[in-house]
Amino acid sequence: MWQNAVGNDLALSKDAYKACLSRAKRALSSGTFPTTILGFIDEDIKTTLPSLHLFAPETGPMYEDLKDLLCAWVVARSDEGQGYVTGVAKIGAMLLLNMPAMQAFLVMRNLLERHCMRSFYGGYTSKDDVQAYYRIFDTLLADGMPKIYFNFKQHQVSPAAYLPDWILSLFLDHLPFEACARLWDVLLLEGDSFLYRAALAILAVLEPRLFFPDSRELLELLRGENKAALEVAKRDGRPLNGGKYEIYGVDEESLWERIDSMDEWWKESTWTRLIQRELPDL
Repeated sequence: MWQNAVGNDLALSKDAYKACLSRAKRALSSGTFPTTILGFIDEDIKTTLPSLHLFAPETGPMYEDLKDLLCAWVVARSDEGQGYVTGVAKIGAMLLLNMPAMQAFLVMRNLLERHCMRSFYGGYTSKDDVQAYYRIFDTLLADGMPKIYFNFKQHQVSPAAYLPDWILSLFLDHLPFEACARLWDVLLLEGDSFLYRAALAILAVLEPRLFFPDSRELLELLRGENKAALEVAKRDGRPLNGGKYEIYGVDEESLWERIDSMDEWWKESTWTRLIQRELPDL
């Protein structure tokens, strides 16, 4: 279903993964594969779905598959002058859990070519588009959850402080695995508008915790590093190696409750209008 939902607008052949992986293997064996990027890949994999123990470096049964996938992706990106982006290991891992590596490569390449994802993965070359996506998110937040919006404005916390971390890993760094699996089913079918709807729902779940007297504490909470919540989680014996927001009690049920409640004000027509206004060339 995921493969059909994402499609193959890039018209990649079924041998695309084999060709890119072959190039990566030759570069690795000859010592020409950039060591800096290898370091980024290894660090990214270390923090990928640690609670599943499937991708742990050297010991995880799916570690080599994920590293091969990421190396092949780097080769494909290098043809466009793009580099590695931390967070992509989570996306690769989620796909490998659901399909063979060849299919995972095709889906990942096409998924990350969707405009919003391509913008956030594009680095400096797409910074103007990323700024447009920030403005869109701010407008939606102001319309649907004005208290949170004005609180963030008061503390000078912009979407740039939290939205990239959510989007680059498609929430796998922050939400429980089961919640992400359900989000992905809808996200891959509906596209960027649901990506934003899910992000807004996260803030809705976190809302009771967002009103801190200073911006430092607010940013710590958004990073999943709130000391008080961590202490409570430790005291209650809750695992701390899952999604970062599990310490706040964010789970599939609470998240979907907020997504459903947004039917009262969320309109696809508003999303379309904002895209046309902020990204007229899209």
